[in-house]
Amino acid sequence: MAPLAIALGDPAGIGPEIVGKAWAARQAVGLPPFFAVGDAESVKYGWRGPVVRIASPDEAVEVFKTALPVLHIFDCGDVHIGKPDVEGARCALAALQLATGMTRTGPAAALVTAPVSKAQLYAVGFTHPGQTEFIAEVCGVSTDNAVMMLAGPTLRVVPVTTHIALSEVSAALTTELILTKARATARGLTRDFGIENPRLAIAGLNPHAGESGMIGREELDIIMPAVDVLREEGVVAFGPIAADGLFHPRARAAYDAAICMYHDQALIPLKALHFDEGVNITLGLPIVRTSPDHGTAFGIAGQNIANPGAMIAAIKLAAQAAAARAA
Repeated sequence: MAPLAIALGDPAGIGPEIVGKAWAARQAVGLPPFFAVGDAESVKYGWRGPVVRIASPDEAVEVFKTALPVLHIFDCGDVHIGKPDVEGARCALAALQLATGMTRTGPAAALVTAPVSKAQLYAVGFTHPGQTEFIAEVCGVSTDNAVMMLAGPTLRVVPVTTHIALSEVSAALTTELILTKARATARGLTRDFGIENPRLAIAGLNPHAGESGMIGREELDIIMPAVDVLREEGVVAFGPIAADGLFHPRARAAYDAAICMYHDQALIPLKALHFDEGVNITLGLPIVRTSPDHGTAFGIAGQNIANPGAMIAAIKLAAQAAAARAA
């Protein structure tokens, strides 16, 4: 298998540090070869291990044995750790573009993206809500069909609505939107996780899943029709289930992914259970893409205290998904 490509993210954040630490742990945790894309100098601000600049991904596997291979594409100059700026944003965007392209065309087996500063990206002309939407567009996939799944060792969740105000969730929910997300999730669980007959738990929106319409009608009018269609299509789906009973250990053992109605309904349990191991994997793309489920952490950047657990998990999951697709 070809090496994985890792876009280093914002050089003022913890991305370069946790990529370096992931390389340092490669033998202990069994990571496959990967190479970083971005400013090679940015790695040294949070991690002092060996770094070797490479000219192409072909060099990555051999270099990986003794040093972190970095495809250096941008010189950010003096990086002010913890203080993002437009030069860092340009570097992060250039790394994302190149790493995505290499994964699409074959030199890289999968794409892993380190955290970026959206505010700084917007300052340099970035027009997408996030990296997921950018990657989907580059791959020619509708953003509705590019599904964000958050995965940890004992839980996988998919938010049907993502970065909108809670007050807007009810109006944004439709039966078709739930179906789109659930279908992509079922396909992704088979394609990227090797689960032949994935089981989907569909969460309710309201307390007690609406109490048969006494606490809101979204379950009756929007969510249950989606569950019925999924079952008719042969998907193992059940719900709507009251969200307060969906995430305890016995409940989690009964499904492969939970389809949640809004952002925090999905991410709060995932982060509570697997804060240092959570991975964002984008389903529905022609390429494998993962990222650690945390941000740039500018407040601790450069102090050599960032936990690389989520980056390690993202690299592992990317490799597993790429292998599952190749099988």
